[in-house]
Amino acid sequence: MALIHPDERPPSLLRRSGEVAQLWPRLLRSFGHLQPRGPLDGDPVLVIPGFLATDRTTMELRRALAEAGYRVYPWKLGLNRGAHKDIVRHLRQRLEEVHDGRPVLLVGWSLGGVFARELAREVPSRVRAVVTLGSPFSGTPYMTNVWKLYERIAGHKVDAPPIPHHPHKPPVPALALWSRQDGIVAPRAARGLPDESDAAVELRCSHMAFGVGARATREAVRAIDRFLAEQEGAAASSKRSVGAGKERS
Repeated sequence: MALIHPDERPPSLLRRSGEVAQLWPRLLRSFGHLQPRGPLDGDPVLVIPGFLATDRTTMELRRALAEAGYRVYPWKLGLNRGAHKDIVRHLRQRLEEVHDGRPVLLVGWSLGGVFARELAREVPSRVRAVVTLGSPFSGTPYMTNVWKLYERIAGHKVDAPPIPHHPHKPPVPALALWSRQDGIVAPRAARGLPDESDAAVELRCSHMAFGVGARATREAVRAIDRFLAEQEGAAASSKRSVGAGKERS
């Protein structure tokens, strides 16, 4: 019998129970307006909530992004009840509403990150980069401890979703933020394999804290800023090198 690596196991029930402690801060930090946040000329960001979460749940995450100078938009699709056959089409419509001529950064928490990666495959020309926070985009769909609950609410088997699910990297820069303290998703599922994203950064936080924790959301934003600077700095350098080569030829 093949041994299962600890990083591939769903978090323990004890760790999952610890996520309950985040319900109070989730409620406290959910107050505020649901309109776009941040400076009008800030780089656009679309935030996609996780399973059984709403734009209220991502309020703290959107505040953190707005504080960093981004223009942050909610998904406006209500409660995330899981995948359905039209979810990518609806997200594409929302992306078109947010798009102002500049590519949009997609930030998806948990299941929202899985949706974000599929949306980026659909319209890569509209997407600046994809950031996933504790998202089970890799491995098997059983690497979480809520898959049974998901099946009951979403109405389909986790291994037979109504939309395609590809673990390989989307055709845009992709950052995976993950945590060994996550009480919902196994580290391997949220970290992925090296070729499934451009970078994977570990944070020290619970699964819920990715969306509602004041400290964790700011750490996530700092990681996003570093990632974009590295990716876009490298891209600019590559373009300069190509241009210099053409001039010399």
